[in-house]
Amino acid sequence: MPHFDVLIVGGGQAGAYAAIQLRQQGFVGTVAIAGRENELPYERPPLSKEYLLGDKEWERLLIRPASFWQEKAIALLLGLEVTAVQPTARQVTMNDGSSLGYGKLIWATGGEPRRLACPGTDLKGVHVVRTRAHADAILGQLSDVSRAVIVGGGYIGLEAAAVLRKLGKEVTLLEALPRVLARVAGEDVSSFYEAEHRAQGVDLRTSAAISAVEGLDRVSGVRLADGSLIECQMVIVGIGIIPSVEPLLAAGIKGENGIEVDDFCRTSDENIYAIGDCAAQANRFAGGAVLRVESVQNANDQAACAVKAILGEAQSYAAIPWFWSNQYDLKLQTVGISSGYDAAILRGDCAARCFSVLYLKAGRLIAVDAINATRDYVQARKLIEEWAMIAPEDLVDTSRPLKDLPRL
Repeated sequence: MPHFDVLIVGGGQAGAYAAIQLRQQGFVGTVAIAGRENELPYERPPLSKEYLLGDKEWERLLIRPASFWQEKAIALLLGLEVTAVQPTARQVTMNDGSSLGYGKLIWATGGEPRRLACPGTDLKGVHVVRTRAHADAILGQLSDVSRAVIVGGGYIGLEAAAVLRKLGKEVTLLEALPRVLARVAGEDVSSFYEAEHRAQGVDLRTSAAISAVEGLDRVSGVRLADGSLIECQMVIVGIGIIPSVEPLLAAGIKGENGIEVDDFCRTSDENIYAIGDCAAQANRFAGGAVLRVESVQNANDQAACAVKAILGEAQSYAAIPWFWSNQYDLKLQTVGISSGYDAAILRGDCAARCFSVLYLKAGRLIAVDAINATRDYVQARKLIEEWAMIAPEDLVDTSRPLKDLPRL
């Protein structure tokens, strides 16, 4: 049975960066990445943006070229999925029946796209966007599509809507909640993006409930709960992910909505770490709430944190969360976590398409959404890290940079 000093399960951003960090930090032991896809590790965010639009070719999505993994003696075990973990024996079982031993295990499997819970979701033409294969399947059918329905008003859904409109497709976007981006942004940001997408020709509907996806063997429409039918040749579902953690849970590792980890990304087993989208960790920027943070930033920073712990240089995870989304000519940059805010301050003019929304809790700045306002984003990051308190009347004053505003 092959044995690796560090076995990384998952070949996405978090897993790849953990392997890179091990070598950069001087680790000389054996390292392997076991990934279910038959692809070199690659960046996922461009799949719903530049790659789908054709602005970024596949090679530019690769995190590192093939030669890098060979030169760094990082074994890539592609097309393999871990189906069982035996923590006491420190080994895993793969979907082909083989087994691998490990000294330390880093679980970086991300998640599977959540599917619609209604009839017709298995019809041809119903898609999700999580892997290259998913994006390629969409691209392979676009020439036969004049009208698409996108389900979900989060980042993925809105980005896909923007891409399809640029490609000249008729788009209807359905969001079950009363507003888009409801879980990650305040009402000002939601209203702005709803208006923008409608101005770009998207038929955007909130509080929309789907009863079925209709068609014979291929999708022909989406039936809503009110009985109306939206005709289409493609459906793209972007309603979140379910963390891929079943083998660890079955092995008795603590977790529920993700694998719970401590400040050093260690699970309830001292030899197993979890990082990235599948890891649930207490976050000091969310008031200590245990949550999964789905972002490239978190994947990279948790990977670095786990590697330091493995190398005996443990440092508590303290990275501030940040996110971004590109839609049309709008760049949304978010820093901090706004959940639980008690005041939202609009800084700038939405009509000018350059503004920020600053979120306060008990007077302290906890998060910022910056739309085409990179300076606010950069300066707000430091203020959030410092738990700054700034008067709302000062925050709205765009004549002064955020960094120059007086503290309370």
